[in-house]
Amino acid sequence: MSQPQIDREALSADLERVRHDFHRLLAATGDEEWATRSNGTRWTNEELLFHMVFGYMIAQKLLVLMRLFGRLPAGPSRAYAGLLNATTRPFDVINFYGSRVAAKVYNRRRMGAKLDRVIGSMQRSLRQQTDADFARGMHYPNRWDPYFHEYMTLTDIYRYPGQHYDHHRNQLTINGTRQP
Repeated sequence: MSQPQIDREALSADLERVRHDFHRLLAATGDEEWATRSNGTRWTNEELLFHMVFGYMIAQKLLVLMRLFGRLPAGPSRAYAGLLNATTRPFDVINFYGSRVAAKVYNRRRMGAKLDRVIGSMQRSLRQQTDADFARGMHYPNRWDPYFHEYMTLTDIYRYPGQHYDHHRNQLTINGTRQP
């Protein structure tokens, strides 16, 4: 059975798409809009923008976990995912309040640079991955995020933060930034 062809250029292009869009969002946000409540969340626009960056920070760490668990039999990653799924309620609380607090550190003046560093790191990692790396996968806590699946490949991990970003981008209440 042949391995699926990995479109590294498409994965890289999606990282760049988000980088450019995020800086456009930062530039388009008016002074009064930072503290405005987003649509469908309890976060302000500024907190939600940080949470969107946080999705990339998480993906960066998931790449490290994939290096470890992707080389092991399925059992350890299945057990790890089960343990994380069991902690979904505390995770949701930490995720909510963590984004609120972290947006004070990685605020409107710092979050763009943070996203640039994380995406730069992911781009370098993407270039270093082998076809064998892309053939690996592991189990994930599918109750933590609608874009986490029970089993994810390396390609899925590179796609995840863009899906998370697009989902939350539609919840921003910033004038003039709605996607067509």
